Amino acid sequence: MNCFYIILNTNKEKSYELGKSIQQYLEQKGKTCFIHEKGEDSANNKFKYTDASRIPKDVEAVLVIGGDGTVIHAARDINHRNLPLIGVNLGRIGYLCDLEESNIYSALDAMMEENYIIEERMMLEGIGHRGEEVLVHNDALNDIVIHRMGHLRIMNFIIYVNGEHLNTYSSDGIIIATPTGSTGYSMSAGGPIVEPNAKMIMITPISPHALNRKSIILSADDEIVVKIGKRRKEEIEEAEVTFDGAESVKLFSGDCIKIKQSSQCVKFLKTSKVSFLETLRKKMMECK
Repeated sequence: MNCFYIILNTNKEKSYELGKSIQQYLEQKGKTCFIHEKGEDSANNKFKYTDASRIPKDVEAVLVIGGDGTVIHAARDINHRNLPLIGVNLGRIGYLCDLEESNIYSALDAMMEENYIIEERMMLEGIGHRGEEVLVHNDALNDIVIHRMGHLRIMNFIIYVNGEHLNTYSSDGIIIATPTGSTGYSMSAGGPIVEPNAKMIMITPISPHALNRKSIILSADDEIVVKIGKRRKEEIEEAEVTFDGAESVKLFSGDCIKIKQSSQCVKFLKTSKVSFLETLRKKMMECK
């Protein structure tokens, strides 16, 4: 690899300093490196960190300096450019970050020597409907979450899979997650941890008012519809759908979100031989 692009989360300490150090290291090796700082596209609310159209065409890999949240939003910004990315963890957990400060320069050497692999992670596509009106259409790397708004009371979420009624959850919300998202909000809600390269979709209720609190694992080929139900005939319930915790749209009783595997995917660049299980074991030890 000869041309790199760096995305920074300037809310993280050391992010800018480390980014400039990486840029200098690569340029000393005769490579090209661009840095994009958060805030440069502040006038364009479509992007969280990066306007992908501003990434030079010669770029071969994107380095994301921050944490898991930075990686997720950067991936959403650039996924249609089909560029592999690699995360440098400056956060606390870092399930999505292959690199730490301690091994960044050896990883850069490996990338320049073409010594790496690329892993593809599935995404979800979600389309919100109110009758024939399309409310929202977006993709998510981690999860699509539909949750209650307003008063502190449970709502009914009616779940269909491939047109067949699966279950109605009385809960605070529903998480539809990818394997990559299994270590995020879904895990916090009691969902299983799944190997991130797997192809499947997980449904996990949020604080369900039921004895059965288990997640449901579906094929990546299945299509899920979540309908906002009513608990009382005379009242309109309010909910919200969010994509990776970023874009959010208000929903009302009768609105539906159709969710399936996206045609887009995210490419993660990997230079180390550390397995997902080893990373998971390390993170679990750190959280004790």
